[in-house]
Amino acid sequence: MAIRKIELYGSPVLREKCAPVGEITPDIQALMDDMVETMRHAKGAGLAAPQVGVPVRIMIVDLGAHAGKEHLVFFINPEFVSKEGEMTGEEGCLSIPLIYEKLKRPAKVKIRALDRQGKSFEIEGEEFLSKAISHEMDHLDGVLFIDHLSALKRDIVKRKIKKLIRDGEWDDPYPLATREG
Repeated sequence: MAIRKIELYGSPVLREKCAPVGEITPDIQALMDDMVETMRHAKGAGLAAPQVGVPVRIMIVDLGAHAGKEHLVFFINPEFVSKEGEMTGEEGCLSIPLIYEKLKRPAKVKIRALDRQGKSFEIEGEEFLSKAISHEMDHLDGVLFIDHLSALKRDIVKRKIKKLIRDGEWDDPYPLATREG
């Protein structure tokens, strides 16, 4: 297992529509292991494969992150079954560090995917889980959370990012003593 570099806002891979996974190979298993280590290192609650530079339809969500108890769920080739209602909450992203904004997401979602072993499953989520799943699903379609903001708020965020870059706070937001992978 290795900690991979997290792609930051501006990286072209973050705007790609990801390809479905055809077969769960040892390379795909290794990617999922690396994603877990990378997410833990960055103290995230979810991570999608394009965030580590691999444009395939894989994401992980830590269902226990909001309660302080890790409970990882792997989603391969996920698709929404249903979305209901609406909620507003603060959101951030490992690919857009130090930026948090309020936005609207579905209050409840149901998703179908393959698990780590390739077995089909469905899961419903509300509140935190609905927000986390919706956020990571967006990544698989090349959408970032700031795309849901108004044009004015998006411009403000872009100016904040430019300032972070100028101030040197953007270069390596998840430093390692020695980077692996």
